[in-house]
Amino acid sequence: MISKTSYKREKYSIEDFLEVMKILREPGGCPWDIEQTHKSIRRDLLEEAYETADAIDLDDSTALCEELGDLLLQVVFHADIARRNGEFTFDEVVDGITKKLILRHPHVFGDVEANTSAEVLDNWDKIKRVEKHQESYTDTLESVPRAFPALLRAAKVQKRAAKAGFDWDEMSGAFEKISEETAELKDAVQSGVQADINEEFGDLLFSMVNVSRFVGTDAEDSLAKATDKFIARFKLVEAECVKMGKDMKEMTLVELDDIWNRVKHN
Repeated sequence: MISKTSYKREKYSIEDFLEVMKILREPGGCPWDIEQTHKSIRRDLLEEAYETADAIDLDDSTALCEELGDLLLQVVFHADIARRNGEFTFDEVVDGITKKLILRHPHVFGDVEANTSAEVLDNWDKIKRVEKHQESYTDTLESVPRAFPALLRAAKVQKRAAKAGFDWDEMSGAFEKISEETAELKDAVQSGVQADINEEFGDLLFSMVNVSRFVGTDAEDSLAKATDKFIARFKLVEAECVKMGKDMKEMTLVELDDIWNRVKHN
């Protein structure tokens, strides 16, 4: 058993990890760790999840190994907070997810037939609805967490609505909705009522996400790549301005747009 006086090991196990967290959060441990609550480290959990995703996007296995460790720390941290609050333990977390995996894979641990990924996902959704006591299609939409990034939440809600048959028969309908919402946003802007502008802008974004489903792209990922592309081109535009001995802020939009177009085509 690891302790404050005997903690140096060549290799550590999950048991050692749990014991270290326990030591940090018990009297005489770390004041900061002891003070934390589920809500106080909520942002840390989200940040570590995004950093893990970033390591995956960069195809950096070394960084991924490290970030998975940081993400695991958040899981163990929350589990220890819960243990001290009398809510649940890490063992219960492990027990729960193991049972869920077995229950949702009846084609592996039972006698259900599922020979394709589509059949597996269909079974998964059916079992999940029973588990979550989702008796209506609306229940499945409302169960999508509000904490999700807005584009991701919109995509999941639309996907579940489509499974209920509430969807366009053809892609053209989704595209026409974009034109409709764009016109309504322009009208709202002309009216000058901010609440209406906010609402119509949201409707336009929602309709754009709908199109992303039809064209087979991920709205969140597409926007992230578009932002990266903008930054890369902006960097080149700024470099051109420096070569010309000019400050971007002192140039006209026409001049900057001309440089932008040259950079874009090159």
